[in-house]
Amino acid sequence: MLEIKAVSTETMAESQRIMEICNACRYCEGLCAVFPAMTLHREFSSTDLGHLANLCHNCKGCYYACQYAPPHPFGVNVPATFALLRDETYRDHVWPRPLAQAFERNGTIVGIVTAVGFTTVLFLLGLLSAPGTLSHAWIGPDAFYRVIPWAAMAITASVTLLFSLLALFIGGRSYWLVSGTKRRVPLRAIRAGLHDAATLTNLGGGGYGCNESDAAFSMTRRYLHHAMAYGFLLCFAATTTASFYAYALHWPAPYPWFSLPVLLGSLGGVGLIIGTFGLMALKFTADRAPAARVLAGSDFALLALLFLSAASGILLLLLRNSAAMGILLGVHLGFILSLFILLPYSKFVHGIYRTLALIRAAADRDMRKTN
Repeated sequence: MLEIKAVSTETMAESQRIMEICNACRYCEGLCAVFPAMTLHREFSSTDLGHLANLCHNCKGCYYACQYAPPHPFGVNVPATFALLRDETYRDHVWPRPLAQAFERNGTIVGIVTAVGFTTVLFLLGLLSAPGTLSHAWIGPDAFYRVIPWAAMAITASVTLLFSLLALFIGGRSYWLVSGTKRRVPLRAIRAGLHDAATLTNLGGGGYGCNESDAAFSMTRRYLHHAMAYGFLLCFAATTTASFYAYALHWPAPYPWFSLPVLLGSLGGVGLIIGTFGLMALKFTADRAPAARVLAGSDFALLALLFLSAASGILLLLLRNSAAMGILLGVHLGFILSLFILLPYSKFVHGIYRTLALIRAAADRDMRKTN
């Protein structure tokens, strides 16, 4: 069996100390999936702690409910400690292994990759486009491909996306193999875990919502996460549909306003803009005490990249029949290329690991009921 690579001794020791205190107290057992899963253990291995950290949705409810939170001498801070441990599990399972360092100073990495993405797209524009191409108002079928040839666009996007999907799959598989689930997971547990992931049940904080700036409850963060997550999925569906139109049906872009790719992309883009902008705004107003401040840059960088990808896409849609289309197409593709490259090496992976952790938690609950 694969063994989990040792994480930071300091972070692991602090996580173990906190979980032992929480396991003795159990006051927060009804807040989320972490504490019921915690009660299944008397001792906590590195695998158990990594699983619990990825179950945590960072709703911060336990921090404000805890009688041992700072300034108490015990200094229990589950959200901040588990955020640090999650980040280490991402590095632990990243593929290829040499790219694990991408999770360190991730905000800087996002900026560098975005710059490289823009440079690549601009290079292709300069190399493959005739003079005056970018300033001309192209209209009708093949308009986008008159700015950037279809082959160059398709090959670049396909190679980067397929590599990132492969890296995400290998990383997720690695996490699952060391997650502690050695038995066959029943289908009902898989359904339950996927349901919890899709509905963001654990961002409900036991039914009242999350705590952002103080002990007051709010569902705002849950709704913004829904807008962002489903906005991203709709945009991915739009890209997939457009690829099918182009490759299988030989219908060149751009597509009519009421075509399926445009409708999916428009709804998804608006959802992404609302979700990412709202979550960035919350980061400025949120209480910093239960947060891992060292990770704030990487969180904000990914949100900003998602926001710019969606905003540039909506702007391109609105101005696609104008002379600004060529420049906007290059800008949008630069953001998309950067996003494709960064998917396995940014906080984006938390969606995969958290879903797998929820499936394991559902399987553990199922096993406890049947025993």
